[in-house]
Order: sequence, then structure tokens, then C-alpha cells
Amino acid sequence: MNLLSLLYFILILGSIVLVHEFGHFFFSKLFGVYVYEFSIGMGPKLFHYKKKNGETEYCIRLIPIGGFVSLAGEDADDNKKIPEDRKLYAKPVWQRLIIMIAGAMNNFIFAIIILFIIGLINGTPITKPEISNVTEDYPAYEAGIESGDTILSINGTKISSYSDVQLFIQTCKGKKVDFVLIDKEGKRKEVEVLPKEVKDEEDNISYVVGIQFETKVEKGFVSSVKYAFTETYSIYRTMLITLKLLFTGGVSVKDMSGPVGIYTIVDSQASGGIFNLLYLLGYLSINIGAINLVPFPAFDGGRVLFLIIEKIIGKKISSKVEGIVNTVGFGLLILLMVYVTFNDVLRLF
Repeated sequence: MNLLSLLYFILILGSIVLVHEFGHFFFSKLFGVYVYEFSIGMGPKLFHYKKKNGETEYCIRLIPIGGFVSLAGEDADDNKKIPEDRKLYAKPVWQRLIIMIAGAMNNFIFAIIILFIIGLINGTPITKPEISNVTEDYPAYEAGIESGDTILSINGTKISSYSDVQLFIQTCKGKKVDFVLIDKEGKRKEVEVLPKEVKDEEDNISYVVGIQFETKVEKGFVSSVKYAFTETYSIYRTMLITLKLLFTGGVSVKDMSGPVGIYTIVDSQASGGIFNLLYLLGYLSINIGAINLVPFPAFDGGRVLFLIIEKIIGKKISSKVEGIVNTVGFGLLILLMVYVTFNDVLRLF
């Protein structure tokens, strides 16, 4: 194990978790919710600090994955020493909603800042889904795709960037992919392409169709701002498409990566320099923000779903019921994490 890569791994995940949890913490404090603990990491405490007569304990825990902000009135909290008006469930729905989504919003803002810095220093790559070259004897060439064609959609989903194209090609699993394109004369055409399966030296399978895209680089403050927002949206959109494919069977749970998989990616990107690591930091921050908004128990999105239900039915949902649902959801997530990590370890060998 590369110790420098391990350090990068801890710093990257730690930064993302810190930014995420600080969003929950900041708005909880702002709205007067009693905060028991602000913790980075999971498991046993390595470091903890609590100001004399203060309410919040600040902790760094052993396992550098995840974190939490423990709030009064969250789930089934019967602490009689805490005033009722300082418990989460006593706050208006709009305040609780902001507290719940603040973590993910912080992740997106964090990514935008990182991508802006990358663009300002390195320039911004502008990659439109306009094909610059088609390799002969490859599936795209045989299907009639030509240089100068612009991809409009793949499998019925609108395409806005090269990363969208890559996603659909790599998740085809040997099945035909439906392209809708427009050529240089503005003529629309629809073609079916069967991606070609290729293996690298380690027998990792990927798929290619034989198309390339021209990447232009722009520099300047305005282009950096534009890049930060458009790239954030592109990564977020790709994440949503991936989640959709996960539920529809286009992507397998075996294709997911856990902590071990992320470490492997960090290790491979470290050799590419600081900007590769910064981009990975932004990319992962967006992914974690997006995942946390999924309306599943134990995620922030699951808590938001409870708030929406509460608003619809006109009364508060029992804290005990919400606590039980979130505990079950958390248990399922732990099982998924164990399964994904097991697959990550298998891939290493």
C-alpha cells in the first residue's frame, strides 16, 4: 500500500465529509437546534473536544469514512434536559428541509470552487459531443457514423457531453446502443451500434465504438466560472443517469466502488499530479452530494421525503417510526457497503 496515496485518500474523503457535515451543523446552529456532536469519521474516537459548559462535542474518529452531526430531536430523542423548542422536530418544516439538504448543497458548492480553481489555473476543456474522427473497421464506422456528426441522444437520453457518451458505451454490456445524430448539413439520422469488447493486460473489460472528440481549451475568469457550473451539472447528470441504470439493470451493483475502489482510483490518479487529484476531489464531492439526495432511508433525501409526507398529510410523523425506518435503511446500506467492498477486494486480485 502506498502511504502517500493513503494520505491523499484520507484527505480527500475527510475534506468531502467535513464540508458535507458542516452544512448540516451550520444551519442547525443558525436555527437554534441543539447539536450534541459534530464528528468526522466513524468508529472509536481518536480526538474529541468540548468547550467547558458548551453543548457540542467535536470528534475525529478512527475510520476515515463518513461522519455525522447528532441533533436533539432527531429520530426518537427523549432527553428531558433539552428545551423542546431546541429539538429538531419542533422547528418549522422549511428550516428542517434546509438543514437536511445543506450537506449536499455544500458538496456541490465545494466542487464548483474546486473546478473553478482548476479552470483558472489550467484552462477549461470544452468537449462537445461533436465527433472529430471515426476509426475505420470499428462499429461506429460500420454503422455509418461520420466525422462532423453531433450526437443528440443515446438510448433515448439527451447527450450534452463526451462523458455522457462514455457512460452509455461502457454500460452497454454487449448490447446494441441507439444513436441519434445530426450531420454537418443538419440532417438527422438514427443508427444502431454494437460496441466492441476489448480487454487490457489485466483482463479488465471495456467497450469501444471507434469515435473521437476534439477537446478545446479556453482560459480566463469567465470561462472558468462557466466550466465550474457546467462540469458540476455534467457530473451530477451522469450520476443521475448511473443511478437510473442501476435501478433498471443497465448497471450492476458489482460495478459500484466502495472505499477500497476509491483508494485504488486515488492511487492511480496521484501519479497524474495535483490537478488530477483536485478534479477527483470535486468529482467525488458531487457524487456524494447526489447520492445523499436519493430518497432512501438513512440518506438526507430519505429525511426530506419524510418532511414532504408530513407536509402532505398535515401532521408530524412519529420520531420513533422515522428512527426505525432510518435504522433499517442504515443497516441495508452497511450490507451494501460490505458487498461492494468485497467485490473491490476481488478486483484487486
